Amino acid sequence: MNARASMISQDRRNDFDVTNTVQVSSPAAVRNAVHELFSETFPGASFDKLWLAFYDFERLFTGRYPGYLGCDTTYHDVQHSLDMTLALARLIAGYERSVEPADRLGAGRALMAIITALFHDSGYIRHAERDRDFNNGAQFTMQHVSRSADFLRRYLPELGMAKDVGIASMIVHFTGYELDLDKIELDDPRDIICGHLIGTADLIAQMADRCYLEKCRDRLYQEFVVGGIAIENAKPGEYTVRYASGEDLLQKTPAFYQQVTRDRLNKKFNRVYRYAEVLYDGHNPYIEAIRVNIEHLVKVLASENWSLLRRKPPYFLGIGTAAQDMESLVTKLLAGFTGRAIAAKNGLLMPV
Repeated sequence: MNARASMISQDRRNDFDVTNTVQVSSPAAVRNAVHELFSETFPGASFDKLWLAFYDFERLFTGRYPGYLGCDTTYHDVQHSLDMTLALARLIAGYERSVEPADRLGAGRALMAIITALFHDSGYIRHAERDRDFNNGAQFTMQHVSRSADFLRRYLPELGMAKDVGIASMIVHFTGYELDLDKIELDDPRDIICGHLIGTADLIAQMADRCYLEKCRDRLYQEFVVGGIAIENAKPGEYTVRYASGEDLLQKTPAFYQQVTRDRLNKKFNRVYRYAEVLYDGHNPYIEAIRVNIEHLVKVLASENWSLLRRKPPYFLGIGTAAQDMESLVTKLLAGFTGRAIAAKNGLLMPV
C-alpha cells in the first residue's frame, strides 16, 4: 500500500473505509480485503473458517441466521462491525510485520481475533425466543459484550474452534466497559495483545467514520435512550439525565475523547494503533480522520451551527422497519420520562 492511500480522501463515500478503498457496508468487500491482508501476512494459511464466519455474520445481522431476528441497532449496525473488523485485520498485519518472530500472533491466533471482532457486537442481536420480551437490541447496551461472549461460546465450536472459546470470550470484553480491563488475566501475553488490538480497532473505526458526528447525534443518542444510559430511571420518579439530546451528547464528546478514549488508546491498549502506520508509509489514516472529526466538532460547538452536520448516512440493518421502529420507541420512552419534571430537576431535558 502506498502513502497516497493513507491520505483522507475529500470525496470519501459515506459507507467506505477511512482510505475510501473498501466498501465497509458490504460483507463480501470486507471479506476480500481481509483475505488479501491475511494471505499476505500468513502465506499458505487457510481462510476457510474466516470465509464461513463472514457468511454467518451476514446471515446473523440480516436476520437469516436460525433463531435470530437481525440487526436493529442503528449505530451499531452492519457497517460498524465490518469497518472495525477491517481495521483489526490491518492492525494485525502491521503488528506481525513489526515484532520479533517469538512475539508474533501467528495465523491461528489472528484467525480467532478477527472472528471475535466480526461478532463483537452480536450481543445486540435479539434471539427470536429468548428475547421475545424486548423491542430493540439497544435494550442490551449495558450487557451486550457479555451477550457477544455468550454467542462466541456457542458459535466457535461450530467452526471447529472450541479450543478458542475461553480466550475469545474474554478478549471481546476489550471492546466494552462491563469488566475492568486491568483485571482480565490471560496466560499468554499475545492474547492480551489481541485484546488491545480488538479494543483499539473498535474505537478507531467508529471515530474515523466519515459520518461519526451525525451518527452520534442521530443514532447513538437513540440507542442510549433505549439502553437506559441517556436517562437513568434508578427509582420510580427519580431520573439521572446524562445526555439530554443528541446535541448534548456531542457537546460532551470532546471531554469524553480526552479523558476516556485517549486513555484507553494510549495507556490501556498501549498505543497499538501505531501498527497501522506500517501499512501506510508512516501515516495513520484512522488517527488522521479522528483528528479531523474532533476538530470539526469543536468548530460546530464553538459556532453553535448545527447545520454544519448535514451528512445523511444510509442505514445497514437487518430489519426493514428498524429505523422507524427505533424513532417511535425513543419518542415513547422520552414521553414516559415526564419531561417537565426532569427539566425542572436537572435543567437539562426539554419537555417532550
